[in-house]
Amino acid sequence: METITPTDGMVIRHDVRFAPGVYHLPRGVTVAADGVTLDGGGALLVGAGRLGAGVSLEGVRGVAVRNLCLAEYRHGIRAARSSGLSLAGNRVSATAEQAPNTLFLDIWLPAEGAYGGGILLDGVTESVVEENDLQHQQSGLLAYGCSGLTVRRNQANYNSGFGFYLSATSDSLFEENSADYCCRFEPREGGVHFGHMGADAAGFVVVRASCCNTFRRNTARLGGDGFFLAGLAPDGTKCGCDDNLFVENDASLSPNIAFEATFCRGNLFVRNYADRCNYGFWLGFSWDTGIDECRMVMNRQAGIAVENGHGFRVQRNTFQANGHGVLLWSVRVEAFAQSFPDHATSYGWQIEGNTFTRNGKGVRIAANQNHGIRPGPAENEERPDLRPHSHALKGNDIQDNRIGIELARADGTVIEGNILNRNVEANVRQDDAEGTVLRNNLGAAGGYL
Repeated sequence: METITPTDGMVIRHDVRFAPGVYHLPRGVTVAADGVTLDGGGALLVGAGRLGAGVSLEGVRGVAVRNLCLAEYRHGIRAARSSGLSLAGNRVSATAEQAPNTLFLDIWLPAEGAYGGGILLDGVTESVVEENDLQHQQSGLLAYGCSGLTVRRNQANYNSGFGFYLSATSDSLFEENSADYCCRFEPREGGVHFGHMGADAAGFVVVRASCCNTFRRNTARLGGDGFFLAGLAPDGTKCGCDDNLFVENDASLSPNIAFEATFCRGNLFVRNYADRCNYGFWLGFSWDTGIDECRMVMNRQAGIAVENGHGFRVQRNTFQANGHGVLLWSVRVEAFAQSFPDHATSYGWQIEGNTFTRNGKGVRIAANQNHGIRPGPAENEERPDLRPHSHALKGNDIQDNRIGIELARADGTVIEGNILNRNVEANVRQDDAEGTVLRNNLGAAGGYL
């Protein structure tokens, strides 16, 4: 492999290694042939004004970029309409960044208007991004319209926007990446202590029908959110991020939500950690979703919170010392009612084999609520279509909570084969709940309820 000295704006068409050094290259370099390997040799390319890209790739196949350091560009590496890429062992920092303590981020920007970041992929397929250092900037990896990516063991910590951002990116693997401390603050009227901590910064942001991805053993701790999936665009377009798999990720310690997925279908969460947040999971208006063997400890409001969701399976999870373990409710939002007519209320949940210990309320199911805990509009109070119905709680261990199970205008709930013991105010509390079935539940002193 030839060793060369990089020059500003150079076009590379064969395998090269850069000579070690620091190079001021405002126009960066371009790889313009298939099958080329660019080995940075540890060289540092420095841009000007945080504009442009350090390395540009477009319409190429089988290109490898490795061992390169980049700083002071809008994007360190920018690749478009390419396949079979390998981006490995690079370090990108000091890319374009919105000033801190200013704005609430826009998670819907198109590729051509994307925020700055370490690596931007636009229409890239069957490619590998691994062991890159993408820390201390606004975003680590931005992926638009991609598929077949393998994104493994990258560091995208301490970013003020997104660790990893997916827009219309599907059928990809994100494994053993780190996106901790991805957070920012948006000030609001009232002084330095008033504003929004998070401002839509997150470890992982997933939008615009990014589906069938696997997220395994990643960390997204202390972010504005940990993982943030949005399936409804601001203009009302349905773009569900569906059928994704989340296994053994840790999204704890967010001031907001560890795992948020709204207006999405068929996602599965297995053995994840969602501790010490405001909410462990917020999955409003989603459906046919599974939460299995996850841990939710010391979340201020709830371990799982869902308005107007249906067809959930919540099995073998641990809920400890949360405001609520599972909090389900209905809310009437006219625009959503038109777009999602099957989501008038909460129904069809299977809550089975879970452990609820020392929560304020183990499970609460209620009609016409604001955030599940405050009454909704009075005109909706008597509407039968807003009453949650057809939930089943079976084989759960519900002990030492303030209230075990609370039903408020929720109908047809089956409570069967649970341990309901030492819940301080009530094992089961009902307010205008019709058709509740209580069967074979083990209560205090070994008696059955």
